[in-house]
Amino acid sequence: MRKNRSRTRSQKAYQTARTHFPGGVNSPVRSWRSVGMIDEGPFFVARAKGAELVDLDGRRYVDFVGSWGPMILGHAPSKVVAAIRKQAAHGASYGAPTELESRLAARVKKAMPSLQMLRFVSSGSEAVMHALRVARGFTGRDKILKFEGCYHGATDGVLVKAGSGAATFGVPDSAGVPSAIAQLTLTVPFNDLAAAKAALEANAGQVAAVVLEPVVGNAGVLLPEPGFLEGLREACTAAGTLLIFDEVMTGFRLAPGGAQQRFGIAPDLTTLGKILGGGLPCAAYGGRKEIMEKVAPLGPVYQAGTLSGNPLAMAAGLATLDLLLKPENYARLEAIGAEVERILREAAAAGGWGDKICINRAGSMLTVFFRPGPVRDFGDAGASDTAAFGKFFRGMLERGVYFPPSQFEAAFASLAMGPKELKKVARAARGTFANM
Repeated sequence: MRKNRSRTRSQKAYQTARTHFPGGVNSPVRSWRSVGMIDEGPFFVARAKGAELVDLDGRRYVDFVGSWGPMILGHAPSKVVAAIRKQAAHGASYGAPTELESRLAARVKKAMPSLQMLRFVSSGSEAVMHALRVARGFTGRDKILKFEGCYHGATDGVLVKAGSGAATFGVPDSAGVPSAIAQLTLTVPFNDLAAAKAALEANAGQVAAVVLEPVVGNAGVLLPEPGFLEGLREACTAAGTLLIFDEVMTGFRLAPGGAQQRFGIAPDLTTLGKILGGGLPCAAYGGRKEIMEKVAPLGPVYQAGTLSGNPLAMAAGLATLDLLLKPENYARLEAIGAEVERILREAAAAGGWGDKICINRAGSMLTVFFRPGPVRDFGDAGASDTAAFGKFFRGMLERGVYFPPSQFEAAFASLAMGPKELKKVARAARGTFANM
């Protein structure tokens, strides 16, 4: 194994950050605690371009985090940077409408016809929070049903058996969430259609919405089994319950029209984020017109935001979708994802780990679970060997490849990854699995 070069500047930056922020970070998974680097801490990024990150100490990494999904084109694509600069010269925020908002909305609606009307917000958490409020306002019901391991942001009503950072840190229910709110959230295992139907039947007339990631990314990648999404669509229609697809992660990644295009399912409401803003804070929720007309100022469901429809984010999102939404790009993303999966499987087999891992992949997002397969729900994912994953993460990092610092997160490939980057990944994977 190559000696781990010192990260002196990053470590100094981390010590400074710990005096300002809880755990030294502004989002928990960034601390790298779950991969055995509690004292050393994370690297700090100096810059990024294409498929590569560079840390404060000058080390270069092939980036499979991609800002947790948004950087599908790679970092700092010239046309997106130019669009941001052009808009910045005219002002960063107005608190008033711009034509950019309608232009981006039209692009979204063309890609996802189920969004007949939408509203821009600033984060995926915010999008889900408001979508659930609209669902409750439209149906007159209070309860929601979610799936174990699906992470829908850090708001009270959905921090119940959540994935993502909550799974990493073993805290499925956050402190500070009132029990009265948590009691309105029903949970069942992902891929268990019978359990979902039973929950709807046991709470007949009370469930406003079923919300899920159609492909889970925040417990690691979990794929919907054949008939699961179709069965949920039918069950929700029969129960008068709205079906919400949380496509913050899968939107514009699995297909131009997201998971709903890939699987041919039309939800009642959809939440979007990440790729939508081209790396800037931007998200949206939307769906059927009669539901969205319940939102103020047309209806009684209140929602507002100073930075909603921010012109910098609108410009970045438009430039990103202009570059991205082409069939050949999705064929290439599928090919890159498949090649990364092949590389990891071959390296694991050569290192004696072939029967000790399970790789789940959907297009350009994947997870290496350190346990035998199949991994089909949160319970399966939770049985993974997180210590082994930590060794994998550290080994790949030492060899210049940056995977998500948690067993329970998806890795993301980008269009900026070419033969040179994939060769580096192959070398790193062979060396890592051989020395674990």
